[in-house]
Amino acid sequence: MPSTTIQFFGYEHLPKDLQEVSKACYDLAQLMENTLSDGAEKSAGMRKLLEAKDCFVRSQLEKKNK
Repeated sequence: MPSTTIQFFGYEHLPKDLQEVSKACYDLAQLMENTLSDGAEKSAGMRKLLEAKDCFVRSQLEKKNK
């Protein structure tokens, strides 16, 4: 059963420069989704990866707006 978090790793809707940052996290999320067994630790890791992705995208936005 796929994690429910995987749906939030989409990046196609973002501007090109943000897509590059977000896609790296998407690729890792897909790898983990397809490699690891379902469970509490996988779910926690996926949530933390999503949080990290959001931080990385915001960091790129800050760089862009300077």
